[in-house]
Amino acid sequence: MSAILTTPRETTIPDPPLARFLFSDARMAPVWTVVRLYVGWQWLTAGWGKLTGAEAGWVDAKAGTGMAGFVAGALKNSTGAHASVQPYYAWFLQHFVQPYPGPWAYAITFGEVLVGLGLIVGLFTGVAAFFGGLLNANYLLAGAVSTNPALFILATGLVLAWKVAGLIGLDRFALPLLGVPGAPGKLFRRSPTTAAVTTSAV
Repeated sequence: MSAILTTPRETTIPDPPLARFLFSDARMAPVWTVVRLYVGWQWLTAGWGKLTGAEAGWVDAKAGTGMAGFVAGALKNSTGAHASVQPYYAWFLQHFVQPYPGPWAYAITFGEVLVGLGLIVGLFTGVAAFFGGLLNANYLLAGAVSTNPALFILATGLVLAWKVAGLIGLDRFALPLLGVPGAPGKLFRRSPTTAAVTTSAV
């Protein structure tokens, strides 16, 4: 009886057929490619505007002023009966973002550009979509609605469909070479000859 209680049993819950089709079937790759390109373009243009100075106050001569204004607006909306910014997020902005607008401005600008490029070329699609969704979530927490809800939903879909979303892209070559956590790719697999040599040496 004690052996039964102390012996763990691994169980795997299979995905429903619809989920497998939507998020793991190669036939859905063209659909997710369209979503990926759309979301990637939105991020690239947003970051590019900040990078080139079209959206002033981010990485130009007045670097950080755009970020400072964004934070000030969010904090203004964190008080009152119908505050759109929750107290915990206002605290985070006040103590961790407001004192350092310059570094945050650079991080957000280059983050948006990198997310956009990663999604457009389809390289590490799941990772790029995750960080894009993280940016969307932070903008929403700061009270900025705009396209963020729609982009967050699409980014969540891309994260779930990471195996096929970049299939028509660089992930088709990168993932087999590099692998994923727990499953190393061709570059990191030891050949049988190397394994045999290592074993005999021991």
